[in-house]
Amino acid sequence: MALLGRIGRQVCQRIVCSRSISMSLSDEQKEIMDSTRKFVYDEIIPKAAYHDETGEYPWEIIRSAWDLGLMNTTIPEEYGGLGLSLMDLSLVLEELGYGCTGISTAIAGNSLAESPVIIAGSHELKKKYLGRMTEEYLVAAYGVTEPSAGSDVASTRTTSRKVGDEHVINGGKMWITNCGHANWFFVFTRSDPDPKAPAGKAFTAFVVDADAPGVTVGRKEWNMGQRASDTRGVTFDDVVVSSDNIVGQPGGGFKVAMACFDKTRPTVGAMSLGLARRALEEATKYSMERKTMGKPIFMHQAINFMLADMALKYELARLMVWKSSLEYDEGRRNTYYASIGKLYGAIAANENASDCVQVFGGNGYNKDYPAEKLMRDAKIFQIYEGTDQIQRLIIGREHMTKYM
Repeated sequence: MALLGRIGRQVCQRIVCSRSISMSLSDEQKEIMDSTRKFVYDEIIPKAAYHDETGEYPWEIIRSAWDLGLMNTTIPEEYGGLGLSLMDLSLVLEELGYGCTGISTAIAGNSLAESPVIIAGSHELKKKYLGRMTEEYLVAAYGVTEPSAGSDVASTRTTSRKVGDEHVINGGKMWITNCGHANWFFVFTRSDPDPKAPAGKAFTAFVVDADAPGVTVGRKEWNMGQRASDTRGVTFDDVVVSSDNIVGQPGGGFKVAMACFDKTRPTVGAMSLGLARRALEEATKYSMERKTMGKPIFMHQAINFMLADMALKYELARLMVWKSSLEYDEGRRNTYYASIGKLYGAIAANENASDCVQVFGGNGYNKDYPAEKLMRDAKIFQIYEGTDQIQRLIIGREHMTKYM
């Protein structure tokens, strides 16, 4: 972690963004991007196809990312982390997403699980669970989604029941990233059995050790794309957890989960940016090599316009991801911008991937070329961390509050 650690300490000593409209990156941020990009070209791109084909968890790549300091980047220095900003993390994740969004999702899974602990955990909880992530090569998992509770978080059926100074958890989670390899889980539970209880008081969040009695991890799911990411279900059967492992306040879990989205959605948008840019670059390079009617296909207006639209979507999506990240770093409520950045990043990734396949023509439909993997990997960006439809609901709601 020495390389990014030095950079991170420099970054943390400056104000990430002023109220000016300058979008220039600092020298430290450029160095972070360059270091990450080198890692992507050296470690991820040469091995991405193998992990996509086999579904094998990319332990060696993730270990290298941990050694370089590309994981756990926003853990405060007090707990052994780099204390980087959300903007810095977004820059890292765009580069990782360029290489392979399945591998970047596995790497980013730690930040997702750590975010609620950073936001709402006690000092003791942070020291215990965040500290170990910087001291040892470990991964963690964020357990909120259930078979019947995805976008509708308030429909969570996993329960927690207080017994003395402890809590007993029963239920199951689904589609959990890093599930099969996690050292610990962030787990969202319903703690008030009354279905009429207000969401703000009905749920409690915990950190649960993966080796706790009663925790059972399911089989690896074989998904359409992002196959390098380990996605599974996990069940909790009378799992006993100490009150010390509550994240935030008892009954306040819903507020914790909602607060996390403002931090995590820009980072998901950042990974989608990487894919959108990769699709644009692959399509551009191919259009310069492939010839029809006696000239490279980029010289045909139909193809040139497609490339222009792909560039347009990438650049606009990046602006919103940066905006939402900077708003968070400045301490301002970024819910509106986070949803726009996440939504438009997903749109850019999916449409650019589809257009990349089209530019490649028949070759784009073939596994020997990069386009088809990009298209498969892109789809999940419209689903996880809040579907496109949920983002539109949030954007519409936030927009209307300006007039009410």
